[in-house]
Amino acid sequence: MPKALPIVVGVDGSEPSLRAVDWAADEAAVRGLPLRLVYASLWERYEGTSLAADIVKPSEQVLAEDIVDSAARRARRRQPDLDVSVDVLPEEPEYALVRESRSASALVTGTRGRSGLAEALLGSVSLTVAGHAQCPMIIVRGNHDNQARTATHGRVVVGVGEKPAGSAAVRFAFEEARRRGVPVDVVRAWRCPAHESTDHPLMSGEPARLHEQQAVEALETALKDVPDDVEAHRRVVEGPTRAVLVDASRDADLLIVGAKRRPGHYGLQLGRVAHGVLHHSACPVVVVPEHA
Repeated sequence: MPKALPIVVGVDGSEPSLRAVDWAADEAAVRGLPLRLVYASLWERYEGTSLAADIVKPSEQVLAEDIVDSAARRARRRQPDLDVSVDVLPEEPEYALVRESRSASALVTGTRGRSGLAEALLGSVSLTVAGHAQCPMIIVRGNHDNQARTATHGRVVVGVGEKPAGSAAVRFAFEEARRRGVPVDVVRAWRCPAHESTDHPLMSGEPARLHEQQAVEALETALKDVPDDVEAHRRVVEGPTRAVLVDASRDADLLIVGAKRRPGHYGLQLGRVAHGVLHHSACPVVVVPEHA
């Protein structure tokens, strides 16, 4: 039997990363998966060459090992039966975590690291990794306890995109709702473009009804394969998709969105909606790769 892929957490000693460890420990316990804690930094660029022949470890490496060991103790206190491993990698955290995503069930980070950015904004490492990760990536946002095992609001939310058929994000949402034992709100936002509106009394409302109907049909397509043991609620909402999903996140334990992955494309593959909710969601966000 192949070894179960771990849930990987990027840690750096900051409070947001420790909350991510708590969340990931709960999630790993719920899924019955091992937990892997990773610290990545290019300390060798600054200390490694001058200390290459020295017996003493570079101070940054000592700090990194202390950080991951402390995080591991924290995870084991929270989930005593959890299989926890740690690693310290002498490389850029963005590259290290994207590589880790290729052999992980999920990747978890906090909202920011030690960069001093405001809590309301997403740190550059998490944003970059979210645009390239090959597995679902969870960014632990929000001010509540962020426990995967305990439902604060008792629901998860998933946004339905332009191609709802076979959506990996929707499948992930069904699986997560089943594991948590909560309903899933499947949301599709719609808007009537300004150029299609008209003031003619005989035509008023027609363009809007057309776009609303298309949103309803997209939801039906997304929900064709909903499991019998998952309670799914349909929500068609008028408004910008990003604003609709951020609003839904205020009463959710988890917000799930998809992000296209285009082979051979090396730029940030995130999309405006995912980018927006990562910065403004009131709850943890999952970015699920939608491979072409």
